[in-house]
Amino acid sequence: MKNRITYLFFLGFLGILVSCGTSKSKNHQPDISSYNATKPVVTKISDSIFISGNNSLLKNKQGLWELYAEGDPLEIGLNTGALSDSLLQRQQTIFFSKIKDLVPSKFEQKMLRQFLKWYNRKLYANVPDEYQTEIFGISQYTSHDFDNIAPQYQRGLYLHAAHDIGHALQDLALVGCSSFAAWGEKSEDGNLILGRNFDFYVNDAFAENKIIAFIKPEQGNNFMMVTWPGMIGAVSGMNQQGLTVTINAAKSEIPLTAKTPISILTREILQHASTIDEAVAIAKKRSVFVSESIMVGSANDNKAVLIEVSPKKIDVYEVPNSNQLICSNHFQSEAFKNEKRNQAQIADSHSQYRFERMEELLSENKKINPEIASEILRNKNGLKDIPLGLGNEKALNQLLAHHGIIFKPKEKLVWVSANPFQMGEFVCYNLDSIFNGRKTNTAISFEQENLNIAKDPFIKTAAFQNFKKFKEENHQMDLYLKKEETISPEFIEQYQSLNPDYWVVYYKAGLYFYQKKQFRAAQINFEKALTKEITTAPEKAKIEKYLKKLKRKLQ
Repeated sequence: MKNRITYLFFLGFLGILVSCGTSKSKNHQPDISSYNATKPVVTKISDSIFISGNNSLLKNKQGLWELYAEGDPLEIGLNTGALSDSLLQRQQTIFFSKIKDLVPSKFEQKMLRQFLKWYNRKLYANVPDEYQTEIFGISQYTSHDFDNIAPQYQRGLYLHAAHDIGHALQDLALVGCSSFAAWGEKSEDGNLILGRNFDFYVNDAFAENKIIAFIKPEQGNNFMMVTWPGMIGAVSGMNQQGLTVTINAAKSEIPLTAKTPISILTREILQHASTIDEAVAIAKKRSVFVSESIMVGSANDNKAVLIEVSPKKIDVYEVPNSNQLICSNHFQSEAFKNEKRNQAQIADSHSQYRFERMEELLSENKKINPEIASEILRNKNGLKDIPLGLGNEKALNQLLAHHGIIFKPKEKLVWVSANPFQMGEFVCYNLDSIFNGRKTNTAISFEQENLNIAKDPFIKTAAFQNFKKFKEENHQMDLYLKKEETISPEFIEQYQSLNPDYWVVYYKAGLYFYQKKQFRAAQINFEKALTKEITTAPEKAKIEKYLKKLKRKLQ
C-alpha cells in the first residue's frame, strides 16, 4: 500500500509540472454575487446551545449535536459555519493530525499537498454551484492554521473528496459499511424499514462530535443527515418525502482525477429526489471517481434499490422476488457482479461474510421493526453466532462505526445512534414534526424521547472495558513491533487475554517472536491465529506463508 501511495505522490508531482489546470482550480471561488453575504450573529445561550435567527445548534443529553439551518445555499453555509465554528476548527485539527500520523515525513507531506492540488484540479467543475456556495459559507469559519495545505474554500472542497480519495488510494479498508432494507411481508407493519452502520473510522476523536443536521433549503426537499463539522455531503440521510440514502464503498480503480464526490451526489439526491426513478436520474447526470453502492429507500415506492456507480458506468439493482435488500461492499447488479475486480473483492475481503451474516440474522427475524434492526446493527458475532473477537471486521458491529442509523420512511421517523459507535441510545426524530411544527428562536431537542431505543447493555460489561484497554495495548504492540523492542511475557499474556477470540493478538505475538528469532513460540502463535476467524483471505495467506518459513527454520 505504501509503495502504491508513494507512486501516486510521484505521479501527482509530475502532474503538477505538466498540468496547466491547477492554477485555475487553486484560485476558483464560487460566484456569490447574487446572495446576501452578511455574516450571521450568533447568540450563545450556553456551552451547548447556540441560536442565529431561525437557525440553531444544540447538544442533546445523549451527546449528539442537533443542527437546524434554513435558507439559500450561502445562508445555510454561513449559519452552519457560524453556529459550529469551534467544532469545525477542532474537527479539521483532528483530521489533519491523523494525516500527519499517516504521513510523518515533511517531504511526503509536501508531496501530498502537491498531489491533492493536481488530483483535485477538476473537482470544482464537478460539484454543483449550490454546494460550492454552501461549502464557501462554512469555510469562512475554518482555521487559518492549515492554509499551507490549501486556502479555506479549496480545503473545504478537498475534504468533501477525502472519502473518495482515501477509497481510491487505499481501497479504504476502514470503510466496511453494512446496510439492509425490509418491506412488505418482511417488515412488522408492511412499511419499508432500513438500517445501516457507517463504518468510517478516522479515530475515536473524529466521531465525538456527530451532527444530526436538519436542513430546510429554499430549493428542493427538507431533509436530515448524519454528518460531522464541515461536511455538507450526505453519507446517511432522509428527506421529508421519505426518501433515504446511504453509501457503501466497493472495489475501485485508481482514477487520475477527482470528479463528483459520492457524498455530494447523495446530497443532491436527498435534496432533489422524491422517488427512486428521480434518484436514478440524478445519479446518471453526474460523473463519479470511485465505485460505490448507493442504497435508496423510498416511502413513495415502498421499497429500496441499489444504485451501483463507478467512474465508467451505472446500474440499478432491484432484488428479485423478495421483500429484503442487503448491501455490504461488493456489487450485485448485472453490469458489475461478474467483473474481475468485484469477484476479487468477494473472494478476498470481509464483504461477503458480512453479507451472509445479515442474511442469517434477517432470516432468524421474520418481521423487522426498529428494535430488531438495532440488534442486527449491534451484532458482534460471526456466522452461526461464533465469537469473532471484538473489533473483527467480519462483524456487523466492528466497534468502530461513526454511527448506526434506522429509517422508517413512510412515518418520517429516523433513529441515530449516540456514542459509543452504534451502541449508545438510538435517538428518534420525526421529520414532519421538526419541519412543520418548528417554533422560531427556540432551541430544544428535536428528539421523540418516547420512541428512543435503549443503549446496548454490552457497554456496561467487563468485556467492553477490556476491549477499550485492548485498543490501547494493540497500539502499544504496534509500536513495539515497529521499533523492534523487547516485550515482557506478562504484557503479551495480558494483551491476548483482553481479546482472546481475536486472531490479531496471536498474529502480532507471532510477528514479535519471529523478529526475536524465537521460532517455536512464533509458530505456536501463528497456528493459534489460524484457529480464529481471520478477517481476509490475504491476511490468512500471510500467516500461512510465515508458517512455511518457520517449518524450514525449525527443521
